[in-house]
Amino acid sequence: MAGQPGFFNVDERYAALSAAGDPLERLSAVVDFEIFRPVLEAALARSDRSRGGRPLYDAVLMFRVLVLQALYSLSDEQAEFQLRDRLSFMRFAGLGLHQAVPDAKTIWLYREQLKQAGAIEGLFRRFDEVLAAKGLLAMGGQIIDATIIAAPRQKLTLEEKATIREGGTPAHWSKAKRAQKDRDARWTLKGGRAKPKAEGTQRQTIQIAVPIFGYKSHIGIDRRHGLIRRWTVTDAAQHDSRSFAGLLDPANTASRVWADTAYRTRRNLEVLERRGLSERIQFRRPPRRGLSELQAKANAARARIRSGIEHVFAAQKHRMALFVRTIGLARAQVKIGMANLAYNFARLAWLSTRTAPG
Repeated sequence: MAGQPGFFNVDERYAALSAAGDPLERLSAVVDFEIFRPVLEAALARSDRSRGGRPLYDAVLMFRVLVLQALYSLSDEQAEFQLRDRLSFMRFAGLGLHQAVPDAKTIWLYREQLKQAGAIEGLFRRFDEVLAAKGLLAMGGQIIDATIIAAPRQKLTLEEKATIREGGTPAHWSKAKRAQKDRDARWTLKGGRAKPKAEGTQRQTIQIAVPIFGYKSHIGIDRRHGLIRRWTVTDAAQHDSRSFAGLLDPANTASRVWADTAYRTRRNLEVLERRGLSERIQFRRPPRRGLSELQAKANAARARIRSGIEHVFAAQKHRMALFVRTIGLARAQVKIGMANLAYNFARLAWLSTRTAPG
């Protein structure tokens, strides 16, 4: 019918999206997702299709879908809908209007296969190789910190909570209930400060503690480029300092390591000394005493640099709205690992607009 839009109009729509500055197009131009194909295909258990059945989706196409989920905090159902609805998502994934869109179950199964194969670390290593080839080496020292990533709260009795804390499973739970209850996430208290209140001439700050249920994302970034170089995931109750040694990046070209007071333990200081690294960990205030003038000045200088890692957490928790919807530590590692990869992709896209790396 005359005047009726057809498929030939898609190119014009894509051109309009490009003219408007589609960030996903920029990401595709900077990151060659084909470099991940060997890792992805080695991880995926490809079944024999000689007997027919629905063709498998391309491994890289599905990986791009997981990147979209991480960037926009999409559930599997939301990802399926947005792939059908948004041209920019279709173009990023490499889907044409005539092609079938992966459904929520397919997306879930793909992520499960990556979990079972432990593929996220391999994907991270592959991307590190790409960064090195581009001259984006880990430079300037490293900054280490952790943040809590919330998960859906579990409704449990006191007896059930006690059993789970001891590493068990309540005997009366059915198989279906066990599959729906997260036994790896933990409660913790997140400290903070309320807004200061003026009373007379003095300002008083109220200390508050907020209970949060979920997991803890531990990361190490390089100071020069702000890219995540090392990471791990634990339950939210684990102390930050316990993951310190595993986050140290031996490839960093500088020796200085920044971290907040939670990491100033004898064990961590000994680790740094053995590895020949220079500590820039903030000093703790002694009980019932203040810091010395020298320590206070050192803390202020260290805090200015250490705060760079807070930009990573802010991007993931606010712009990317990172939230663990999955169940269990292994799935949380895939979820948070993909968020770390997606952050690095976006960071690389930003770095590519700056001057050439030094």
